[in-house]
Amino acid sequence: MNADSGSEKTEGGAEGAGAGDGMPEHATPLRRGWTTGTCATAAARAAAEALFGREFPDPVTVTLPGGQTPAFALAVTERGEGPDGLWAAAGVVKDAGDDPDVTHGALVRARVWRGVPGSGVSFRAGPGVGTVTLPGLPLAVGEPAINPVPRRMIAQAVGEAASAAGQSPDLVVEVGVENGELLAKRTMNGRLGILGGLSILGTTGIVVPYSCAAWIASIQRGIDVARAAGLTHVAACTGDLSEKAVVARYGLSEQALLDMGDFVGGTLKYLRRHPIPRLTLCGGFAKFGKLARGLMDLHSKRNSVDFDWLAGRLADLGAGPDLVAQVRGANTAAQVLGMADAAGLPLADHVAELARRAAQEVLEDALVAVEVLVTDRQGRIVGSAPSPALVNPLPPGERAG
Repeated sequence: MNADSGSEKTEGGAEGAGAGDGMPEHATPLRRGWTTGTCATAAARAAAEALFGREFPDPVTVTLPGGQTPAFALAVTERGEGPDGLWAAAGVVKDAGDDPDVTHGALVRARVWRGVPGSGVSFRAGPGVGTVTLPGLPLAVGEPAINPVPRRMIAQAVGEAASAAGQSPDLVVEVGVENGELLAKRTMNGRLGILGGLSILGTTGIVVPYSCAAWIASIQRGIDVARAAGLTHVAACTGDLSEKAVVARYGLSEQALLDMGDFVGGTLKYLRRHPIPRLTLCGGFAKFGKLARGLMDLHSKRNSVDFDWLAGRLADLGAGPDLVAQVRGANTAAQVLGMADAAGLPLADHVAELARRAAQEVLEDALVAVEVLVTDRQGRIVGSAPSPALVNPLPPGERAG
């Protein structure tokens, strides 16, 4: 469920996912940070120790899946009594390091009280943490959006606190994030059916700035949700403009939209193993010009526009030597597209078809009918390549009208 921390929904939305423009150049190494799962674990550990009669440990130390033992200062400590008896709560401010993370600086809280004997550790969604409402995620419908690894980390931490106090580890842990419901609007959670707030995330406990893996994990969860919902048509888009274009054309639901960003390769490889019958790839002319060349990372810093290649494709369409030379000297892909349009040459359609073939090669023999839509800078669809599997031949004697 890597869907809610990290960059904003338009460009990704996974903890550690980074900005949609990819990793910028830095003169110094980027500072790593801590996931919401790690912060929740630290808060829960401190609250559990206080529940068992100790002072709140400040700083509080936790053990990450990789064996690291970071310590965290407590921003909030509370004790009280409610319908379920005595409780203790603590909060940790999340530090995402140098990652442009939606939850950087957010207060992650955990409140702990005793559960039913023999129940073990159970979880509740506090204010700002969402609830799973759709199948396809690694948590059951109705469960708080606290991912499996953070659950294990929290259970281990509060279990250790219980053992040290000679108490049973039958505890209820409620995790919340201050302003989490508002922050969640900047994420993909709603699209994945996680309602009411953020997810508590993490696999290693550490946020790696501008991590591609986190973004790709978000795409994969989107595919899982679409499959679980029985959807037969999804669209993978490079950004907001292309997404709006494909929605205008097909009227697809939120769950059918995949925020692919630059990671077309990761998207296609996952669909190869987890197919959906129909896939629409929609993106800008410059980006899909790279896909047409067989490149599976569309980011400008890793793969640039090849004007010689574009000139060659215009020559394929019958462009004269003067136009070919002008394209070789062009400054932007948009400029090339304008030249092709002025000459009446369907370059965008040609690029779309080559991109479709490149995508189909990655999908191999997966039962996925892929089409490609190419947009200009205004988000208008200027080129398309339908899947041969979706092109129905006309019955004998009929002509297209």
